[in-house]
Amino acid sequence: MKNKYNALILLLLLAFASCSFTNKTFDNPDKDKLLIQVITYVLERGHFDPKNIDDSFSEGVYEDYLKQLDPLKRYFYKSDIEEFEKYKTEIDDQLKAYDITFFNITHERLLKRIEESKNIYKDILNKPFDYTIDEYYNVDFDNVEYAKNKRKMKERWRQQLKFSTISNYDALIKENDEKEDGEEKKTIKEIEEEARGETLKSIDAYYNDYIDDQERKDWFSIYINAIVVEYDPHTFYFAPEDKDRFDQQMSGKLEGIGARLTKRMDNTKIVEVISGGPAWRGKELEVGDIIQKVRQDDEEEAINIVGMRLDDAIKLIKGPKGTTVHLTVKKVDGLIKNISITRDIVELEETYAKSSLVKKNDQVFGVINLPKFYIDFQDYRNRNAASDVKKEIERLKDAGMKGLVLDLRNNGGGSLQTVVDIAGLFIKEGPIVQVRSTGEPKEVLKDKDKSIDWDGPLVILVNELSASASEILAAAMQDYKRAIVLGSKQTYGKGTVQNVLDLNRMVRNNSQGDLGALKLTTQKFYRINGGSTQLEGVKSDVVVPDRYSFIDIGEKDQENPLPWDKIEAVDYEYWDNNYDFDTTISQSQARMLNNEQLKLIEENAKWVKTRMDENTYSLNYEEYKNKMQLTEEQAKHFDKISEYQTNLTFESLPYESKLFAQDTILKEKRVRWHESLSKDIYIEEALHVLEDLGATHNTKKIAATREENN
Repeated sequence: MKNKYNALILLLLLAFASCSFTNKTFDNPDKDKLLIQVITYVLERGHFDPKNIDDSFSEGVYEDYLKQLDPLKRYFYKSDIEEFEKYKTEIDDQLKAYDITFFNITHERLLKRIEESKNIYKDILNKPFDYTIDEYYNVDFDNVEYAKNKRKMKERWRQQLKFSTISNYDALIKENDEKEDGEEKKTIKEIEEEARGETLKSIDAYYNDYIDDQERKDWFSIYINAIVVEYDPHTFYFAPEDKDRFDQQMSGKLEGIGARLTKRMDNTKIVEVISGGPAWRGKELEVGDIIQKVRQDDEEEAINIVGMRLDDAIKLIKGPKGTTVHLTVKKVDGLIKNISITRDIVELEETYAKSSLVKKNDQVFGVINLPKFYIDFQDYRNRNAASDVKKEIERLKDAGMKGLVLDLRNNGGGSLQTVVDIAGLFIKEGPIVQVRSTGEPKEVLKDKDKSIDWDGPLVILVNELSASASEILAAAMQDYKRAIVLGSKQTYGKGTVQNVLDLNRMVRNNSQGDLGALKLTTQKFYRINGGSTQLEGVKSDVVVPDRYSFIDIGEKDQENPLPWDKIEAVDYEYWDNNYDFDTTISQSQARMLNNEQLKLIEENAKWVKTRMDENTYSLNYEEYKNKMQLTEEQAKHFDKISEYQTNLTFESLPYESKLFAQDTILKEKRVRWHESLSKDIYIEEALHVLEDLGATHNTKKIAATREENN
């Protein structure tokens, strides 16, 4: 992949050198226009699926940009939008002419509306809210009209602020009710005033510390990304400071709470809890949670981050090692919870492969967890996912392993080369994945090593967050009929490859300062049977319900994903074995039909989906309180999910156990991991499948021997 990146740079540099307009246009003293020129040029010539910069493209940029500028529709008026609409089909023409008129007009108007909003929210929060009247707040902002006049804009702000304040009001009432006899209690009037005051401090801090801090270049980056996201959801512009953060993450160390965040509508959502990090150790944050407020240790009031830009929210949440951040979180099940996390350095160590032994019915099985397909791009001979998995397999074999579970749940991908090498551990030789670049012949990546490290029963465990490289490995093993894939209905569905291009390398004698970088999609990969994993992902052989079963979190749910397609299959042969996959899969499906825990998990998944689809909330306190109480009661029904316990005991391999005396942190991590495995119904079912595979292997082997003797 490194060679592909260098080839891309060389191709683009040569194109620039031979381009007749290079000298005329790339000495533009306007940095913004220069950036437009470079990015549109790179996308046109370097993206896997270049777009036609036409009216349709223009409309897409227009809609996405305005949604990012004003997601809650609390700044722009309908008259503003009517004025902007004349540019709806002109952005494409402006891009071709390196014209930024549309940005300039919207940026100037936005700053004006932001200043006006300061007076609006302060005026509203200066008056009491009446929580006895029946009114409802609609959060389906896509279908909410822009305000027609100042009166309606003020009413929109009033409802939004009342919605933000009612949770403060509820918390203060509960706190007041819990006071001991003899303690002075507050009146409802005092509580309402205090709740409003908290909201005012929070939104003041947001404006003072972040909105007013935004520079023109920050807003321009939003505009650039509204353009590039039209190509696909993984193409992204990194402003210089964003590129620095990206480089820091790639270096292997993260400083903060150890969680990855994304922006969905106006919410900041947890998409990954990094193993070994502070959030992981705290056991309270989980994927799907929404962070609503953030408070630092030295602050009295929390800042509401609903509607805040993701970068701004991240600035609040991350921080130096040893400092504490307090988060108000809306859990996946809808409950509101306050969580305190002490920030720390999140080491790369916990992204490495790890293994465990487990005994079941006098048989020893192995579990290898692979969080990502890591690699040292400077020297492949250094530690990488393939070499580590190979070592763990050898150690598990020495311990008497009869079957292996390779856990790829939540594995977002990584190095393509490590995928090929890991797949080669389970087959003799053959193709693993096909890679296609625009205008170039397809490339077939093959395992050429005839040795096999593990030829026994193999189950690959996946979920909806298994993406990219994980999907390649699962697909290859499924196509070879080498393993049974167990997990969600389908994996994430990311079948594309990205490269990060330093834009400064594209401009000679650049005097405009750092231009940042562009991550762009350059390739697409395909299964050896010719099908793409794009959108469709890998469909599990054994489908097991989980809490994300009904939530839209895959590639198909992103904006502007590349389409699914198919190319010609390559020649490959099924794995030659005596395992009866069909019988084993049927037995697993029969077990799951009668499993009460899985029924409860599926019921919970449907309930979570219903909660997430709610768009209208009552601003009447009694109704709000009753709804919260009902939600808490419903949530208790699903407490049994976390109480589930198998009769399995997991333990570390001998080499690792010897390290525990010197490394107590490693010991704690492994104890935590083994505890979670012992409560994991998916691991339990994977082990059942391994056991069944072994039984069918012996049966077919005996039958084959008898046939030979006859």
